[in-house]
Parts: sequence; structure tokens; C-alpha cells
Amino acid sequence: MGRPARRALAALALVAAGTLVAATPRGSAASTTIEGPPVGALFQYQLQTGATGPGGVDVGLCAPGWPGCARARVLDVDLYGPDGVTPNVRAVRAIHAAGGYAVCYVDAGTWESWRPDAHRFPTDVLGRPNGWPGERWLDVRRISQLVPIMAARVARCRAARFDAVEFDNVDGYANATGFAITAADQLRYDRLLAGLAHRDHLAAGLKNDDAQVASLEPAFDFAIDESCAAQRFCAALAPFVRAHKAVYDVEYSGSPARYCAIARAAGVSAVGKALALRATPWRPCRP
Repeated sequence: MGRPARRALAALALVAAGTLVAATPRGSAASTTIEGPPVGALFQYQLQTGATGPGGVDVGLCAPGWPGCARARVLDVDLYGPDGVTPNVRAVRAIHAAGGYAVCYVDAGTWESWRPDAHRFPTDVLGRPNGWPGERWLDVRRISQLVPIMAARVARCRAARFDAVEFDNVDGYANATGFAITAADQLRYDRLLAGLAHRDHLAAGLKNDDAQVASLEPAFDFAIDESCAAQRFCAALAPFVRAHKAVYDVEYSGSPARYCAIARAAGVSAVGKALALRATPWRPCRP
């Protein structure tokens, strides 16, 4: 791999020195700079584009069983549109036109063979498969190799006018990656990612990594978790709830009555989805 971009290395230096300013919660004095998604808002998680809606994202979907037509206000969609190469500007524009908040999905912890920048990853940072076709864990200790790639992805989110970035698979230290990644290595990498988002004036979303929530909450502006109700660990997200930052949970099994009650008691906004993460099914819990 070639020499890392100067801009990415400069960002790394700032994070290491602790000089990047973290975003602040909604309603705070500095929230005009970076603002996280609204607490308790209807959340949609659609990573697969479809045939309906601008850029393949159905922004007009009504929540089933709700009075009237309740629509998602916070939509988490993939950085790229239906062609897998072009940032999904059309979807972002439609989300904003409907008064919504657009979150940019970026996989920061695994290599995905189909991404347009897949060729930029040196082979020695690719570890074991993570269970999904075409994905392999990344050696997050290799900061100088990964920073330029992740910085470029975040910059594309910013150029497409997203409001925030969700960083996925940032808990490699707790998985069989093929690398000797420690909890401290993971914390360093995750905080760096939040700093990259903030540098580009985007809110930073923490995906899973529940065991390190207390340490990472100050660096991130909201959290997204999967199956916290089914696996009974929604309480681990309490640091975000206490900080008045949005917390969204995605459930893939169980009855809505059960997971909604568990999530609601923990102050978490939950939705029911299928693993394919298309527009439907979408079963948001009522507040």
C-alpha cells in the first residue's frame, strides 16, 4: 500500500493528542456544530436498497399498527446507492426533504469484498471470516493502514450530506479475528473513528461493543445495538441513555410485545427487522 494521505495522518495525530472536539448532545450550547439524532425518534434501518423510493430507500413507509401514517425520522442507510459505487445522494436528499435525519452506514471493522475500495486494504490486515459472505475481520491495530481508508469513507458520507456515521463491527477484540487485538486496541480505534466523523462535522454512532460502552460514550453521540432485548443486555446502554443521547436497538426475533417492553424499560428505541435489512419488515415500538 502507498504512503497514507497527509490529511488522514493529521487526523490521527489530533486524535492521539486528544485535541479533536467531541460532539455534544442535542440542546447543548455547542449543538449547532454537530447534532446527534433525536432521542426517541422513529428509527429505520435499511441497508439493502430496493425498487421503491429515491435511491432505493423507502422514506414514505408507514409504521404498521400506528394511528395515521407514522414515518421514520431517523434513517440509517448504506453509504452507497443501488449501484454499490455511487454515494446515495438521492436518498439523503429525500430524507432531508421529509424532515428526517440521515445516518451513513460504514463498516469499519471488517473487509467487504464487494466495496469499491476493497482493493485498498493490504492483505496482511485481513483476518478470519466473520460469518457473512465476503467479509473478513480487520486488524484494527494497523492504524496507519486503516486511517486513510476510513477517513475517505467518512469524507464521502460528508460529501453526500449525511448527518451522521454509524461505524459497524467495532468489537473485533471480542471475536475470533485471527489477530491478538486487545480491549485497549479496540478503544483506541473506536475513538479514532469518532474523531474522524467529528472532523468532518458528522455525529458518530457506536455500533454494538456493549462491554466498552461506558468508556466510549463520551466520544460518541448515539448508539445502535442489535438484539439487546433478545439477549438481555439493554441495560449496558445506560451510559448513553443517562447522557440524553439517542439509543436504537434492532431486533431480529421474538414478539414485538416482549422486545418492546424490555427496550422501553431501558430507555431504548427498538425496531423489529429481518436480517436482510430491506425496507420491510419494519416494526417500530411505540414510545
